[in-house]
Amino acid sequence: MSAQHEHFDRVTGKTTTGHEWDGIRELNNPLPRWWLMVFYVCIAWTPIYMIAPYVLPSNRITNIFFSFPTRSEIETDIAALRATRGESMVQLASADPAAIIGDPKLLGVARALGKAAFGTNCAPCHGQGAQGAKAYPNLNDDQWLWGGTLADIKQTITHGIRNENPESRVGQMPAFGRDGLLPKADIPHVAAYVRTLSGRTTEGAYDLKKGATLFSENCAACHGDAGKGNSDVGAPNLTADIWLYGGDMNAIVETVTNGRGGVMPGWASRLDEATVNALTVYVHTLGGGR
Repeated sequence: MSAQHEHFDRVTGKTTTGHEWDGIRELNNPLPRWWLMVFYVCIAWTPIYMIAPYVLPSNRITNIFFSFPTRSEIETDIAALRATRGESMVQLASADPAAIIGDPKLLGVARALGKAAFGTNCAPCHGQGAQGAKAYPNLNDDQWLWGGTLADIKQTITHGIRNENPESRVGQMPAFGRDGLLPKADIPHVAAYVRTLSGRTTEGAYDLKKGATLFSENCAACHGDAGKGNSDVGAPNLTADIWLYGGDMNAIVETVTNGRGGVMPGWASRLDEATVNALTVYVHTLGGGR
């Protein structure tokens, strides 16, 4: 409901605008005159600021008031930067990552470029500090699903994991429960046994001996008899107490029941060879590379 006439508000001693909604009236409080004057001046200044740099001669006074780079100046700066980086980029593109690490000067360039490329392309999933998150590996530790050598890291960055690229990494955690590979009642026993591999204990009536047998029959083919993992198929080391999807009982039961299979894009089609090599070196030198 909207009132059409002004109303005097006895509490504040002010008139209202005439608008009312649900019993609430809008007070008529004009903006301060000084604020309006500043606002109007800014509006008047805007077209002057937009046009003046292109019509006034360049001198010390106009540069003070209208100094900002033009498109041509930016293009000139970019060309100069490319010329400066040109030799290093050629070397990064042609050098083996191991050779880059062995060259202090080239290593410095690779880490700088790699850090920038990581922040733009990889940080949305792995975090700015490469600390990872649930379902996204921490790249600072020494546990690598697909191997942590320079060659392994470059292969993963270049072709990715479980994507449309025929050369991408391939490996899948089966959905033992969903696909009927294990009875639902057996899964908690396997999950409880898996927790013991990293030194964790689980309260409850779980048959660890049965869990060990089920693990040997169903899981050891990928994770190994001792649960140490296998980088050839991306099977994690279950003894390291590092959990990509969580190490509590519910998370492990969920993993065994429905399986896991994260996807990583291949960057070779998006980044040039120099940047891929720089990223490889940068990730390797974060602290967990082998």
